[in-house]
Amino acid sequence: MKVSSRLLPWRRPELYEGGGSVLPLAEQLVKDGYERVLIVTDSGVKTSGIMDAFLQNIWEQGIEYIVYDRTLPNPTLDNIRDALHEYSYHHCQAIIAFGGGSPMDCAKGVAAKVACPDKTIEDMKGLFRVRRKTPMLIAVPTTTGTGSEGTAATVISNPARREKYPLIDLALIPDKAVLDVELVLNLPAQITATTGMDALTHAVESYIGGSGTRETRLLSRKAVRLIFANLLTSYHHPGDREARFAMQQAAYYAGLAFTRAYVGYTHSIAHTLGGFYGTPHGAANAALLPHVLEYYGETVYESLADLAASAGITTSSMNDKEKAEAFIASIRKMNEEMSIEETFPEIKKEDIPAMVKKSLQEAHPLYPVPKFMSAYEMSCLYEKVRAQAF
Repeated sequence: MKVSSRLLPWRRPELYEGGGSVLPLAEQLVKDGYERVLIVTDSGVKTSGIMDAFLQNIWEQGIEYIVYDRTLPNPTLDNIRDALHEYSYHHCQAIIAFGGGSPMDCAKGVAAKVACPDKTIEDMKGLFRVRRKTPMLIAVPTTTGTGSEGTAATVISNPARREKYPLIDLALIPDKAVLDVELVLNLPAQITATTGMDALTHAVESYIGGSGTRETRLLSRKAVRLIFANLLTSYHHPGDREARFAMQQAAYYAGLAFTRAYVGYTHSIAHTLGGFYGTPHGAANAALLPHVLEYYGETVYESLADLAASAGITTSSMNDKEKAEAFIASIRKMNEEMSIEETFPEIKKEDIPAMVKKSLQEAHPLYPVPKFMSAYEMSCLYEKVRAQAF
């Protein structure tokens, strides 16, 4: 995987940045000849009004739009089916994901189905099973965490089987991405917290794994620096435009890093929690990350020492182990300051064996973890976060 990743034709979306940067999209769509677009969002974004100016703008430019706003927090196969119906019925030519990670995941699922109508979503789960050109895909994130606007991945839920699984394919990288700070200024505190910690998890897991490159490591360190400098400011002072924009950049950089270098056990367990109980992904990552890093132990001391230096929390007298421990302690301190829950009371003891199996199936062999976890060790971790605080 590490060798093949270096040879793949990775690309980045065309990026629109800054306040009001979502508005020029309409004019560009007209220039490119698009007449009808599907906008994938959720009810919260739709009712908040943050999309209204954009909708008015594309209407004035003569572009017809259809809004699908029923995306669930963990987008399902039914969401993709229903949104795909809207796309096909109205003869849409492009897809715009407007919202957090869930609308972006749903939109990518629709794009995959448009590209591969002969395949089911389950046929395409895992690595490189789309392999066909998707329709124009534009990502407009309204949270600062998932980084999905720059990634080749989408995560879909199948409630009937209590599972979440990724689809990973270069075709799913959005063609255009918008980092418009105006769209995140009113982000609620708890979403600011959990999506910010999601971005941190992406940066950390992509840095400590075995598939990183010089470029992905640089992106991860930039993301960590920005998150430690700006997440708490965004949480406590939501109108701080500079901090908000820095968090948008951090999420984007972390997304670029993990789409090439992959993630680790934190994500495979978080996905399982989402599949079984609908646990919010960012909150799960935030609570799990310190436990997983402690499990890795000395195998990640050097890497975490690097990240601790990027975060600005080390001194010259500290050795790598001390720096790594300081980094993990800082994660816990941020969780505590932002009131992120430390345990998962929804976990049922009788579910743990099945959850362990699903988590390990996702992680092995896809994720280049620095140290392999046995089924017994993962069971112990599940028990720990079910019953104990940090």
